[in-house]
Amino acid sequence: MPERSKKSFCITVNKKNGQQTIALINKLGICDKTLQIKKGPKDKLYIPLTKEPTNEDITQLNLVISEFQLDTQVFLQKGRQEKTLADLLKNDIPKNLIEKIPRALDVIGDIAIVEIPAELELYKNSIGMAILKVHPNLHTAFSKIGAINGVFRLRDIEFLVGNNTSTTLHKEYGCTYHIDVAKVYFSPRLSQEHWRISSLVKNGETVIDLFAGVGPFVIPIAKKFPDVKIYAIDINPDAVEYLKINMKINKIKDQIVPIIGDSRKIVKEKFFGLADRVIMNLPETAYDFIDVACKAIKSAGGVIHFYGFIRLPDTIEAYQQRFREAVECNNRKVVKFDFVKPIRETAPYEWQVVLDAQII
Repeated sequence: MPERSKKSFCITVNKKNGQQTIALINKLGICDKTLQIKKGPKDKLYIPLTKEPTNEDITQLNLVISEFQLDTQVFLQKGRQEKTLADLLKNDIPKNLIEKIPRALDVIGDIAIVEIPAELELYKNSIGMAILKVHPNLHTAFSKIGAINGVFRLRDIEFLVGNNTSTTLHKEYGCTYHIDVAKVYFSPRLSQEHWRISSLVKNGETVIDLFAGVGPFVIPIAKKFPDVKIYAIDINPDAVEYLKINMKINKIKDQIVPIIGDSRKIVKEKFFGLADRVIMNLPETAYDFIDVACKAIKSAGGVIHFYGFIRLPDTIEAYQQRFREAVECNNRKVVKFDFVKPIRETAPYEWQVVLDAQII
């Protein structure tokens, strides 16, 4: 065996599924970044893993990737490891503050958005420059100022370094989004959810997205299923304008109907009992719109994809029960939950969760 080679567990997928596979195994924490991905015959990719996937890992893989195989292969090791932010900043920041350097950032297109602790405020520009050095594909760095707030779900951001623009093109699972990060809400951390929901839709359905934003849920659905009708509602006029732009970029015509306004009022006036499927990605206040989703679903029943927050000591089981009770208060019934899972930690002891509920 060559000196710089190593035998490792791996996942084998078709090249067309490479991007979503890498994103998922990164999220699962089993991608071996010290080894080089290699190509196989017939457009196959061998992606190295740090360990053999658990049953839970395999369940997650099955939800997102249609075909894959688990195997072992010999991989070439990567050369010199890339420098981290701490490596680049060790001479600029006091030693006692090194551990405060942010380890996570949101990447939207070629823009990085980072949360800088108050203790590092004096070094924010140095942190921004280090981010662009570590990630040469990025051209702009912003810092977060405060929490997401308001009906438009916006967060104030401060320009740090790079190109002083808040607009970018973001690519995700074969879809392209034109986004202004200062004017619209977009979470790259939900990319797997955008893909998962689009994989559940069936041709001929009617889908209503109550809080559609720039289209990360509805664009993939429209691209996959030409016979699905989608009504995409958002109260932010800028978001709806970007949705229209993104429809053009992704070559989608009248399959999606973009609508500016309050989803509560719009469903009551136009879409009562119309939907086979309702998407509710407004975790801060989605619970207050369960009645709207119940009214939008067809009388024969349908599916609600509900996103919310839980904070300890609350549990996901208790949250399911509250959701069930809210549905029953609107003269509907939860037949079963198809999928229930915490999808990301949003703060210490706080998680965003998704409930896929069949209701009648």
